[in-house]
Amino acid sequence: MHDANYSPVEKKEIDMFRGFHFTGPLRPGTISPRRAVPAHIKKPDYAETGNPISELKNRNSHTVEQLNATEIAAMREVCRIGREILDIAGAAIKVGMTTDEIDRIVHEATIERNAYPSPLNYKEYPKSCCTSVNEVICHGIPDSRPLQDGDIVNVDISAYYNGFHTDLNEMFLVGNVDEAGKLLVQTTYDALEAAIAIVKPGVMYREVGDVISRVVHKKGFSVVKSYCGHGVGKLFHCAPNVPHYARNKAVGVMKVGHVFTIEPMINEGVWQDKLWPDDWTSATLDGKRSAQFEHTILVTETGCEVLTRRTKGTYIDRTNI
Repeated sequence: MHDANYSPVEKKEIDMFRGFHFTGPLRPGTISPRRAVPAHIKKPDYAETGNPISELKNRNSHTVEQLNATEIAAMREVCRIGREILDIAGAAIKVGMTTDEIDRIVHEATIERNAYPSPLNYKEYPKSCCTSVNEVICHGIPDSRPLQDGDIVNVDISAYYNGFHTDLNEMFLVGNVDEAGKLLVQTTYDALEAAIAIVKPGVMYREVGDVISRVVHKKGFSVVKSYCGHGVGKLFHCAPNVPHYARNKAVGVMKVGHVFTIEPMINEGVWQDKLWPDDWTSATLDGKRSAQFEHTILVTETGCEVLTRRTKGTYIDRTNI
């Protein structure tokens, strides 16, 4: 088809990827315009400019904030909201729907709860959630590509409410997924659960990666090193950094009141990634599939509280992975 038959938006996206060597079979679709957020909803400082000023001012700090009772209550509320949004989105996923449709569902569910979708215009990210399909490790941009039978897709939800962010994601099986894909997804889930089990005061953050790697390597998979878990709360991303691979050099010890994410990204093949020209989509270097699960976690006096844990009665439980 001649370029003249494309809209200006479509042509821009075609030009962006012209000559790019994709590592796997996935190809980008068209990205719809940014969705509007009502004026009455409280927004983070980057909502209009795309520049997370508060986060950038804090980027060199290694101090992990210890939340007080009021702040913990606010985190519980925003995490409850995030959990509801992800459950709504996940229940709608089916063969043939586009990832842009997932984004629409997420966006509408978020603003219905008077919350702001944290990814929207964060460092100019164009959509309200991330949808990472098959070989995409993370930060996939929702677009016009329909989900196909056998796809695996990660939906990453973040919401901002009453001055606090939450962050969580899950994998979803689309139609008839092969046994290898199911094993990858199950192993990733098991690795996250094993990591959560060690969270308590006095544990070093670097230990998280050791636990995850032991679970993953037994199944022959690899752990992505390019991205890590992070502190979350008043800022979308802050200290601590929580790597998921073994023998990492993360600094810090878990203390009561710390809130952070653990979000292992596990690959079928090599751990390395390749960034698409959109400057967001990270795909596996060898084109094999990747899976991820994420929770926001609070360190308590006796262990931890998973603030984004699935609640009884939600549409999916562990046995359905």
